[in-house]
Amino acid sequence: MSSTKSAAVVNYAEEKYSVEIREISIPEIGEEDVLLEVENVGVCGSDLHQWTSDHSWPVNYPVVLGHEFGGKIAAIGDKVSGWKVGDRVVSETAAVIDKQNPMSKIGLYNLDPTRKGFGYGVNGAMTRFVRVPARCLHTVPENLSFEEACLTEPCCVAYNAVVGNSSIKPGDRVIVIGPGTIGILCAAVARLCGAEVAVLGLEADKGRLEIARKYGCEVIIGDAEHWARKRDGLGADLIIDAAGVSATLQIAMKLVRPNGQITKVGWGPQPCNFSLDPIIQKNVRLQGSFSHNWPIWERVIALLASGALDVKPIIGGVWPITEWKEAFQKMHHGQVVKSVLKPV
Repeated sequence: MSSTKSAAVVNYAEEKYSVEIREISIPEIGEEDVLLEVENVGVCGSDLHQWTSDHSWPVNYPVVLGHEFGGKIAAIGDKVSGWKVGDRVVSETAAVIDKQNPMSKIGLYNLDPTRKGFGYGVNGAMTRFVRVPARCLHTVPENLSFEEACLTEPCCVAYNAVVGNSSIKPGDRVIVIGPGTIGILCAAVARLCGAEVAVLGLEADKGRLEIARKYGCEVIIGDAEHWARKRDGLGADLIIDAAGVSATLQIAMKLVRPNGQITKVGWGPQPCNFSLDPIIQKNVRLQGSFSHNWPIWERVIALLASGALDVKPIIGGVWPITEWKEAFQKMHHGQVVKSVLKPV
């Protein structure tokens, strides 16, 4: 390591647009950690929400952003086994967990209420070197590029929402609300499950909806009621709400069929201000879906490496860390689905 400092994208305060490039020290690692040299890091919608300060989770300011990342191991803690310097890896997001928490003990450490993630709870990966607990690591096969591998995390969010937390069968009709990264990946996973899928967005989402079409999805702007009801008049089997606002739950309740399911994976801090009675009247299951755990990562990496799940269509470009603002803005304005950064 030629320098003890590296450039980082730092969210330094709660006020809107409090993000800038700062020089930070290369982190020291503990005995159960590795020092990861970051190859690529994806920009997440949550990074944008922290930038615009309309997030709904606590942030430990100042913090380096970025939790979708992969790279090569640069150094290893004294108690780390099974890994060596130079290994190609991606990292899960659960940077801090309580191993004694009942959720952690059953393997659902993503649901440990004390969990802290990279990019808001501890320093993330929008920099050259990041400290990572060895328990978070997964091997990246040689045939999978880091530009694709850094999207393992949002693919795991989508896999857990569609496969882990939804009831889905071949032939089901599925509507995904919101053509962001998570929405399009949910649609792609639902297609892998044999479902007929439509992605619903706004006029402003036209470019991103065209990406959804590449995954074999129908795309709808505005009103999806005709598509939802066209098979038998009753609505879609599953609605996946991947929009970043609360109001879309009302649309989901309208489009879902009786005895169907709504899976909510998009965050929206706004109050709903509408009745949830249709959920009762239709006998509908409303399911939240949050994050992911170890077996999901292994399954998703296998799908990416085999080509069964192709993330290349959603990557809108790769920018150096120093040009983070352009990468953020292009995602924020819907010009690209996913921006990827490269440390300098």
